[in-house]
Amino acid sequence: MMDGNEATALVAHKTNEVIAIYPITPSSNMGEHADAYSAAGQTNVWGTVPTVCEMQSEGGASGAVHGALTTGALTTTFTASQGLLLMIPNMFKIAGELTATVFHVSARSIACQALSIFGDHSDVMATRQTGFALLASNSVQEAHDMALIAQAATLESRVPFIHFFDGFRTSHEVNKIEILSDETIREMIDDNLVFEHRARGLNPDRPSMRGTAQNPDVYFQGRETVNPFYEKTPAIVLKAMKKFAKLTGREYSLFEYVGDPKAERIIVAMGSGAETIHEVVEYLNAKGEKVGLVKARLYRPFSAEHLVKAFPKTTKSIAVLDRTKEPGCAGEPLYIDVRNSIGEALENKAAPFTHWPKIVGGRYGLGSKDFTPNQVLAVFENLNQDKPKNHFTVGIVDDVSKTHLELGESVETGDPKTFSAMFYGLGSDGTVGANKDAIKVIGDHTKNNAQGYFVYDSKKSGSMTISHLRFGEKQLRCPYLVSHANFVACHNFSFVEKYDMLKNLKTGGTFLLETEYSKDEIWDKLPLETQQRLIDKKAKFYVINAIKLAESVGLGNRINLFMQTCFFEISKILPRDEYMKYLKEAAKKTYGRKGEEIVKMNWKAIDMAVENLFEVKVPAKATAKTKLKAAMVLKSAPKLVKDVLEPILAGKGDDITVGQMPLDGTYPTGTSQYEKRNVGIYMPAWDIETCIQCGMCALVCPHAAIRTKVYDPKLATKAPKTFKTCKAKGFKEDLGFTVQVAPEDCTGCGACVSICPAFQKDASGKKLETKAINLVHKDETMRVNEAENWDFFLNKIPDPDRALINLNTIKGTQYVKPLIEFSGACAGCGETAYIKLVTQICGDRLMIANATGCS
Repeated sequence: MMDGNEATALVAHKTNEVIAIYPITPSSNMGEHADAYSAAGQTNVWGTVPTVCEMQSEGGASGAVHGALTTGALTTTFTASQGLLLMIPNMFKIAGELTATVFHVSARSIACQALSIFGDHSDVMATRQTGFALLASNSVQEAHDMALIAQAATLESRVPFIHFFDGFRTSHEVNKIEILSDETIREMIDDNLVFEHRARGLNPDRPSMRGTAQNPDVYFQGRETVNPFYEKTPAIVLKAMKKFAKLTGREYSLFEYVGDPKAERIIVAMGSGAETIHEVVEYLNAKGEKVGLVKARLYRPFSAEHLVKAFPKTTKSIAVLDRTKEPGCAGEPLYIDVRNSIGEALENKAAPFTHWPKIVGGRYGLGSKDFTPNQVLAVFENLNQDKPKNHFTVGIVDDVSKTHLELGESVETGDPKTFSAMFYGLGSDGTVGANKDAIKVIGDHTKNNAQGYFVYDSKKSGSMTISHLRFGEKQLRCPYLVSHANFVACHNFSFVEKYDMLKNLKTGGTFLLETEYSKDEIWDKLPLETQQRLIDKKAKFYVINAIKLAESVGLGNRINLFMQTCFFEISKILPRDEYMKYLKEAAKKTYGRKGEEIVKMNWKAIDMAVENLFEVKVPAKATAKTKLKAAMVLKSAPKLVKDVLEPILAGKGDDITVGQMPLDGTYPTGTSQYEKRNVGIYMPAWDIETCIQCGMCALVCPHAAIRTKVYDPKLATKAPKTFKTCKAKGFKEDLGFTVQVAPEDCTGCGACVSICPAFQKDASGKKLETKAINLVHKDETMRVNEAENWDFFLNKIPDPDRALINLNTIKGTQYVKPLIEFSGACAGCGETAYIKLVTQICGDRLMIANATGCS
C-alpha cells in the first residue's frame, strides 16, 4: 500500500545516480522519499547510492539535472506547476541535445486568476513545445510502472521524457499495488544503452564542445536533425511496454481501447479521469450500451497511427476530454490532436471507419474538481444528440457562456459490494494519518483491494479534512470522492452544527461521532437535519468521548487512534484480536522514533477505545429545536460573502456558478471576520489577579483572536455578566483593562500560554505551573458566554485614543486594532503574528507582497 508519489520515487531512485530536487506541492514527497532512501544507504540497481541534492529553486534543480546529464550521469528530478514552468528553458536545451532523462511530474494547476495547489494538466501542456516526450499514468500502479517504462524508453530513444500523473488524485492516493523487483528493473534497463549515455557525456578523455551558437544560415537545418529520433520514439515506447508485459503480466499500449467491440460512442482521455470513465464504460456495457474509451498514454510524440487504430470500426461519435484550459484557442490540446489525426487518417484512407465521426471536445476536472460517474454519463448522453455540444465543460454550471452539460442524479457505477467510508477530521488531530494506517492495514492484511484519498483545504491544520476509504474484492477504478458511504465518522463535534455530513450515507449505514455528550444526552444536541437523516437512512449511531480519553492518557487532542479502533470494531473487517495487533504495529512504526512512552500511550488508546464506544438508539421522530448553522456570520455581510464565500465554507462550493465568481480573482478584504470556525477544543482563560498587562499574549496570537483594550471604566457597567475587567496599569488616567478571546476564532494552539511571563503563586509565594493565561476545555456554555463578551469588546468598546498609546512598546502596539485578523494560518503559526504586528505599527499605509504557498 502506497501513494503515487512513493510508487514513482521507488523506481526513480532505483534507476538514477543523481537526483536534483526542490520541493513544490504536490510533488515534494517524491524528493523526500528519494532523499530518505539515499540517507538510509539504499542503492540503485547498479549498487551505488544515488546522490540527492536539494537546490534553491526549480530553475536550479533543472540546471543541476542538465549539468549532471551532460557529464553522462543518469539523472532525474521531480516537480509540478510553476516549478515545471521554471524548468522550461533547461528542458529545451536537454531535448535539443538529445539527452536521456525522465522528469517525474505530479501534474498541477497553474496560478491564473488564483493560486491552486491542486491537480490538472495545465503545467505539462505548457511543455509541449520543449521536445520532451509526455507519458501519462492513470493510477498509482501505472505511476509505478510507467516510471520504469519511461526510463527504458528514454535511454533507447535519446528523447527526454516527462512522466506525469494527476497531482493529488494519483500522487496522494494510497492504493494496493504490485511492487517491481530489482530483477525486473534490471531486465528493463539495457546496460549497453547506459554505457552509450555515459559515452556521450563531456569528458576530458574525449573532449568535445556543446552549446554553441548557430546563425541564420544553419540553425533551421540543425533544428531538424532530431526528426528521426522522434519518429522512432512511439515504437520504442511500445517495445518497452511489451517487454514490461512479458516480465510482469501487466499490459499497456500507447492508446488503449476499453469497451464494446462495436461501440458507437467513444471518449478519449488521459490521466486518472480515464479510470473513472473505464468504470462507467463497464457499467454501461453491462446494460447493453455500445460505448467505449480510448486511454491516451503517450501524448508526445503523438502517434496518429496508433490512435486511429484504437477506435472500433463502428465509431460514430467521439468526445475528447482535456484537463486543461487554453483561452482563445480553437480547442484544447488533446482534442486538436485527435481531430487532426482522424482527419489525416481519413484523407490517407488509414482510418478504421470511412466517414467522419462527430468529434467534440470538452474540459473537466480543473484544479482537482472531482470527476464523477454522473459527469461521464453526461458526456456519453451528449454524444447521443443529433448535434452534440462542442467545446463543453462538465462538472460546473457555466451560466455565462452556457458551455456546461447538465448532470443527472449521482449514480453508483462501481461494485456494490465495495465498502466505502468517510471520516471528517480537524487538520492536525491525526485523522488523516490514522486513516492512512487503517487502509494500509486493510490492504496488507486482507484479500481486499484498498484505496485511500484524503481531502484537505488550504487552511491545512486549522480546517476540516475528509478521508475517503474504499475496499473490496474487485479492482477499484474509482479515482473520485466517496458519495455513497457505508460508514461516516465525525471527529469534531462542531462540524455537526454546520455540515450536512450524513447526506452521503447509504441507507442502513453507520454514523460514528466524537462528542463530550453521553449516549443519553447526544440526541437532543443534534441539529434537526442530522436527526432526520439518521431516521430516514435507518442508520446505526455510535458515540465516543475521545477527547476526554486522549487527555487521560496524555495525548491531548490526538484522538485518531480511538476513532480508528472504533471504525475497525464497528466495520468488522477484521477480528478484534487481529486488528488490535495490526493497529499497534502501525502505531509503533509511526510513533516509535518519538520514544517508547509515546508508543505505549497510543497502545493504551487502542485498548481503551472499544470499552468506551456506545451505540445510541435512534428515536422514531426528530425532536431538535435547532437547525444547521450557516458557515459564516451573515448579518451585515457583503453580498459576495453571502452568495459565494458562505457556500464554499459550508462545503457547497461545487454549486457556485461561473457567473457568481469574481471576473479576475479580485476579492474584498476582511471577509475572514464573518467566518467563525469554532474548531478549537481548548481556549485561553484570563486570570485578572496574575496578569501584568504586558500584551505578549495578543502579540503572538497567529489569528488575532486574543486582544487587549484600555477604555473608560464606565463602559464596563453595560457589559455582559461574565465580562472581565480590571484597572489598567501604567496610565495616568483611570482606565479599565480587558484581555478578551474570540472563542469561535481561537484554534486553541496555546501560543499565548507559552509566551505569558506571569506565573500564579500559592499562599507561600511559590511559583505554580499555571499562568495569567491558561488553556481550558471549551464547552458550549463557555463558547456562548465568551462570544457575547467578544461582541461587546469588539463593537461596544471603542479603540483607545492613539494619544494614550506608546507604539514603541509591545504593550502599546497591542492596543491598536490589527488589520490582518482571523487568518487561515495553522494553529501556532509564527509568521502571521509578525505581519499582524506590522499592520498595528504602520496602519493601512502599507503594501504587502508575499510568495504563494500556505498564505
